[in-house]
Amino acid sequence: MLSLFFVDNLPTEVGQVYEFDNEDAAHAVRVLRIGTGEIFNLSDGAGRWSRVQVVTAGKKSAQVKVLESGFEEPLAISFTVIQAIPKGDRIKETIELCTEGGVDQIVMWKAARSIGKSDDKIEKLQVTAREASKQSRRFRIPQVIGVASTSIVVDEIAKADLAIVFHESATQKVSELVHPGAQKVLVIIGPEGGLTDEEVDLFAASGAKVALMGRPVLRSAHAGLAALAAVNTALSVW
Repeated sequence: MLSLFFVDNLPTEVGQVYEFDNEDAAHAVRVLRIGTGEIFNLSDGAGRWSRVQVVTAGKKSAQVKVLESGFEEPLAISFTVIQAIPKGDRIKETIELCTEGGVDQIVMWKAARSIGKSDDKIEKLQVTAREASKQSRRFRIPQVIGVASTSIVVDEIAKADLAIVFHESATQKVSELVHPGAQKVLVIIGPEGGLTDEEVDLFAASGAKVALMGRPVLRSAHAGLAALAAVNTALSVW
């Protein structure tokens, strides 16, 4: 599979020669050793892409020629993960895993039992989503938003066609709650200490379905990916 890099001013005209000279270019040339004749993809991170071939490679940049260009339409179903802020470096792991799982938007949420903080990290987390998008060959970089209050989560539930909050006390499985036809899916993941009864009751009263992910209790940072996999499968996206 071809490597992917992001640029702000994507060249799209076939035959166009473009100076690839951002941080991604330096990494491509110095670390990945991409040289003359090699082919890879560039994208603007919003769906548009161009397949390019290296004409000449310098120390930190490369001249590339556009071979073809296109636009990747978004899926008919959009996925948002409301993620209670995990502690430490697990917040970065959360962004990486959800990006690889196909999320469109990640909302960092200050739950009652959240220990971690991300108020000053949203910009860095967006960079994490960008890097994870390169690794997973995504032409669309998910948006990282935060930090949301519980009242904002309630508002997001009202906007969704299908909202699912995962909790170990639930009696119904994901497969029993997901219905076909949903186009805007919202997944709510609690913190390491778990959701409070008040939060679960509030979200359920607001229209969210309470689901059991399975017998094992996952780390908060890992649960988003598992939830995306289950819902994508249930909706026949995967």
